[in-house]
Amino acid sequence: MERDARVQSAITNWAPRFVANGIDVNDFTRVTNSIERWDAWCQTWADCGAIHEQLGADAETRGYYETAGEHYFRAAMCYHFGKYLFVQDTRQLRNAHEHVVRDYQHALPYFLFPGERVSIPYEGGATMYGILRKPWYAPHPPVVILVPGLDSVKEELHVYGEDFLRRGMAVLAIDGPGQGEMEFEHAMRHDYEVPIRYAIDYLERRPDVDARRVGLMGVSFGGHYVVRAAAFEKRVKATIENCGAYNQLENFRGRPQLSRDAMVFRLKAASEEEAVKRLEQFSLQGVAERVQCPLLAIQGGQDGLVSPEHGKRIAAEAGANAELWFFADGNHVCNNIPYKHRPQQADWMRKQLS
Repeated sequence: MERDARVQSAITNWAPRFVANGIDVNDFTRVTNSIERWDAWCQTWADCGAIHEQLGADAETRGYYETAGEHYFRAAMCYHFGKYLFVQDTRQLRNAHEHVVRDYQHALPYFLFPGERVSIPYEGGATMYGILRKPWYAPHPPVVILVPGLDSVKEELHVYGEDFLRRGMAVLAIDGPGQGEMEFEHAMRHDYEVPIRYAIDYLERRPDVDARRVGLMGVSFGGHYVVRAAAFEKRVKATIENCGAYNQLENFRGRPQLSRDAMVFRLKAASEEEAVKRLEQFSLQGVAERVQCPLLAIQGGQDGLVSPEHGKRIAAEAGANAELWFFADGNHVCNNIPYKHRPQQADWMRKQLS
């Protein structure tokens, strides 16, 4: 089968991410082997998601709630990876996204660490939505805010959250401007300390978590965001950035076309030229050096989407507060070697927030 370039690009650049974040490897192989044209990408993944939705509903009817939770979660991930870069058809994108939110919400009470969908007041009377999960055995736990990247959403960070929860930390996964539930009305913004400020303000009003001990963890574009947020939001006690770009404008030109299209769409730009202009603000120059809390930078040496030099530069400019974990065999976000950094980063965070 001869695939078009966009289908092959999605498989080549992101295959390990699918499997590391909740897609069954058999589903991945079967679905991607059946897709020749990019126009069929979203619908084919939606068909796979519908299978898991039905399996989840059947299990729920029979009272098999653990099984229901697993299938609803897999359904959410199928719909998400169908629409994550499918910005040329906003109807399909929005429909798939609604399934992501609904299916994950269905699964949420059935997880070993259940949680709640929370509404966080945001500027201009808007709402920022998040998923808060807490370890039942740890009263008044610290909280790690999980920040998605350019094409990820709060639901995709579920597996990351498991590692923190098992170590006694709560997790709040959010969709900030340009992400997930905020991508349709709100453009990406460079000053991500603003949504983080609203998130921490919200946590401070909750008596069941310790908002004096808040950490950040961000992946890809979210890695860039959390460094920026830690530099200007002094309530942040520790930060993990994974393969975030130091300079998003510099990084933009070398990204696959699918990724550039998604960036134009989520910046609310009319063209690549306009996106390039807006990305001038998305730089950590003069910012990384202002991070005063402990910072862990994770970088893969085989990263094909963000040059490894970006992670090294972030750590170097953050200075004595920073630690660099460089994995020569890691791809983007080191999704091909999650066992080498995901449990270990949770150990690192627990130490910082203890």
